[in-house]
Amino acid sequence: MAGSSFGEIFRITTFGESHGKAVGVVIDGVTPNVAIDINQIQHELNRRKPGQSSITTPRNEEDKVEILSGIFEGKTTGAPMCLVIWNKDQNPKIYDQYKDIFRPGHAGYTFLKKYGIYDYYGGGRASGRETAGRVAAGAVAKQMLHNFGIQIIAYTKKVGKIEAKNINLDIIEANVVRCPDEEAAKKMIELIHDVKAKGDSIGGVVEVLIRNCPIGLGDPVFDKLHADFAKALLSIGAIKGFEIGEGFKVGEAKASKLNDEFIFDETSGKVRTKTNFQGGILGGMSNGEDIVIRIAVKPPSSILIEKETVDFENKKRKIKIEGRHDPCLCPRIVPVAESMLALVLIDKMMSQNLVKRGDSLESLRRDIDLVDKNILFLISERQKIAKLIGEEKRKIEKPIFDKLREEKVLKERITFGRKIGLEEPMVKSIFKLFFKFSKQLQKRTGKI
Repeated sequence: MAGSSFGEIFRITTFGESHGKAVGVVIDGVTPNVAIDINQIQHELNRRKPGQSSITTPRNEEDKVEILSGIFEGKTTGAPMCLVIWNKDQNPKIYDQYKDIFRPGHAGYTFLKKYGIYDYYGGGRASGRETAGRVAAGAVAKQMLHNFGIQIIAYTKKVGKIEAKNINLDIIEANVVRCPDEEAAKKMIELIHDVKAKGDSIGGVVEVLIRNCPIGLGDPVFDKLHADFAKALLSIGAIKGFEIGEGFKVGEAKASKLNDEFIFDETSGKVRTKTNFQGGILGGMSNGEDIVIRIAVKPPSSILIEKETVDFENKKRKIKIEGRHDPCLCPRIVPVAESMLALVLIDKMMSQNLVKRGDSLESLRRDIDLVDKNILFLISERQKIAKLIGEEKRKIEKPIFDKLREEKVLKERITFGRKIGLEEPMVKSIFKLFFKFSKQLQKRTGKI
């Protein structure tokens, strides 16, 4: 199953199912010698975990994180980090009654049609529980971004038609709905309780601010920063809409009112904009102003109100979904949204060489030693796979040398190398050596 990995340099792969043994994440590409506070990772997971309040699912998971690799004496080694969160409060048997029924609003139908199999225990990989791995990885990214003064602040902007107007960022964590408006928060909580009592659920809007983002982060045309933000946030299962700056209001506006005028700010000594209708991004690149994003969060699909559906034999059925479900996802989406944006930002900063290591000779030598060891480890893995390819070619009597394949791979490696700042001659030389030794290895097992 593709689609479980995200990022290019700072790359994550989440794993696990809603009612499996565990969920978690593997992070590759972490810079060595970064101090990581596990308590900060746990803090972020606590913000996402179930059972926080009367307006979240009562599933009782402490979501305690364990770091299995990639950390030594409190610092990153540069090796892949594996973070695991064990599932303690599974209740999969409650889903047996739905195993041959398509649940409205759920992914069972598309999973079954695409893969021919579907984990109906809480939705498996389609469950919101998968986001625990994202938050754990995002917590690592956040700690790295903190060194650059970058802040990512998300909050519940709207629940139903109740909207936060008087924004006070200091009170976001002071109420269970994570709303920065005290009066609006009270009304939101009352609405969620009312909807829950009726067996229904409700959606909302989460707004995110990114502060102190370096100017010029992102690339024009296809790799625009806000396009990467959109993919990151829309990859969260419950998100159905994305907008930046004035968003869909630009469709009603005139340029004379919408264009942000430039000024020179003598206090900061920087060029600024008078307004921020563009949401902190111009031409796909950050302009130094606050980045302002909003996402539409759908009402959770699991409700106690009876709905019509069909079963796997196309027969009409009635369904009322029992179990432990959130009546509104906004409070728990807040840390997930922050984490996904942190992952985009750290990946972009690393690709643009803005993340630097220590500049002492000893530190640099230690860094390069770790990099060399990881390179040798990866070469070893490549050699093992090359040998297996040779064995498979022998089975199907396929020639070892495949010129078209070799040319295609080399072109792809050169393109990717160029993207991360490597010179073409270096990439070409390295991979021609790889091809040479792989063919020698495969000759021992395959057919020339």
